Amino acid sequence: MLKLAHLLHIHPVCTLSPLIGSLRFTVETLANEKRLAMREATQRRRDAETQRRRRKRLVCARVLKMDLDDKEVLSGEIVPVVIIGNGPSGICLSYLLSGYTPYLSPGASHPNPLLHSKLGEQPHLSLLEQDLEYLCEGLEGRSTNPMAVLFDSLLLPDSDFGLDYTSPLEWRFEPERAIPHLVLGKGPPGGAWHAMEGSMLTLSLANWMELPGLKLKDWMREKRRNVRNDRATPAEIASYYQHYVSQMSLEQSFACGTTVSSVTRQLSSQEGAPSYWRVTGLQRREGEELGDGSSVSDEVPFSLLAHNVVLATGTHDIPARLGVEGESLPFVCHSFWELEAAISSGELDQTSDAVLVVGAGLTAADAVLATHHLNTPVYHAFRRSVTDPGLIFNQLPKVLYPEYHKVHQMMTQQQHQPTPPPQDHAQNADSTPSSPPSSYSGYLSFPCHRVVAFRPDRKCILESESGQRTVVQVSKALVLIGAHPNLAFLEDNGRQLGVNTKEPITCRRNPIEVDPFTSKVVAAEGPGMYAMGPLVGENFVRFLKGGALAIASDLAKRHKEVGEGGDLATDTLMDKWLDRQTTTQTEARACTVDS
Repeated sequence: MLKLAHLLHIHPVCTLSPLIGSLRFTVETLANEKRLAMREATQRRRDAETQRRRRKRLVCARVLKMDLDDKEVLSGEIVPVVIIGNGPSGICLSYLLSGYTPYLSPGASHPNPLLHSKLGEQPHLSLLEQDLEYLCEGLEGRSTNPMAVLFDSLLLPDSDFGLDYTSPLEWRFEPERAIPHLVLGKGPPGGAWHAMEGSMLTLSLANWMELPGLKLKDWMREKRRNVRNDRATPAEIASYYQHYVSQMSLEQSFACGTTVSSVTRQLSSQEGAPSYWRVTGLQRREGEELGDGSSVSDEVPFSLLAHNVVLATGTHDIPARLGVEGESLPFVCHSFWELEAAISSGELDQTSDAVLVVGAGLTAADAVLATHHLNTPVYHAFRRSVTDPGLIFNQLPKVLYPEYHKVHQMMTQQQHQPTPPPQDHAQNADSTPSSPPSSYSGYLSFPCHRVVAFRPDRKCILESESGQRTVVQVSKALVLIGAHPNLAFLEDNGRQLGVNTKEPITCRRNPIEVDPFTSKVVAAEGPGMYAMGPLVGENFVRFLKGGALAIASDLAKRHKEVGEGGDLATDTLMDKWLDRQTTTQTEARACTVDS
């Protein structure tokens, strides 16, 4: 240091501190630059790995879909997840499995102080990685499913009170978290919503129908449509779901036009290897185009192997029946669309005999409104009392649902007035319908009545709780008492999976029994079977999203436990597909040369 000071002609005492500071600054600068360079290099490697994994998973998804289209599955290929059903349940789960991950947004708050405090304990973890059962503790809502209440509370905080809190969640696209999957559906994405009547308003508020990441109201504004009374039509909702799949780039995971015929448990051919699920069925494919522009469709078989199967089919497949005499007569219908067809064809008008509507749900109410609007007389029979708290009309706010409130008024004010039978007649002697004076002319309700029989002469016999019978003459009868899921692809229609194994699976009375925090089917033949949506009792879109969160979280945690083994399986699938493609191309070139 003295020599250095002498050479610089500077006194050492005066230069010691500045020189040390200068050297320290230089060293720290170099260290910072090195750390920065290392971080940048690490980030580049991470980005490269993320892109590699994303490309691999996207190609893998295309491979899986291509194999389905080509009705071929290579020996040993096992799809990580197959989702049966492409309605809002399947779409929401596909979104979560495609790498879209929910986190607590920095600086965000939740109106529930307990939940807000829990979310703040590990804000660096995604929602999929957290202890969801712990987060569910203490929450209350309109669903009995704790996961449904949790996710609904995070997506739409305090929406039951009409409040418009911003969701504390932010969504990050992390393709490295994606799990290859395939979504099978009979029609286009949206499921049963595409078959629903297009003019009626949905029961739920518009924002309750939306899926994560795409605001329904924003989408409708772009389409230059207004949400009437903060509600939308089924046609708008169906279009939104179809657009959602495209907007979120989920198409490569969807195989539409597929009907599943069998889901069975298969033992692995390799000793010690886990068993898997085999999913078979038919896929509708468009064939040769005809001269008029139409094309001939064909159905080809497919067979898939899967580590995990998700049942998300909904419950609108098979209309429920009364099981009474004459129910199969031509004038007895079991869907709202048959009423629409009769109105469109002119079969029903104001000169027709009355239409009998059986049921006290919203579809039955829609039928009452449509028929009454046509000025065709309506008889309305249902088992409950009009004051029954379980009646759906007694649970709906009048301001938001004026048309259903009107139907409830009609049911209450225009009731059938039974006349006591003469003393010399039996107690169950038939009577004719009668009603008090009312502003709702042409409508008559039969509370606490059941249908005894339908006669070929279009007469229907109704019976009250007291046993008194009334005969009504009708032009058409609509039995609208709900629907059952079509689980014919499962043994005994899935009856063994229900809460009550002696009864068929129904949404309300006997749903599939699942673990509330993972949505795993309790009585499944083997591991890796999940169920969600109406099959487990969640009829409303706002609540079925909780099932998607439960399944995605469980799959993510299992995938993390497996570690690189999951990627190895995907790599093996890719290698086999590429080998086959190379072989096919080589054979094609050889054929060209030989010819």
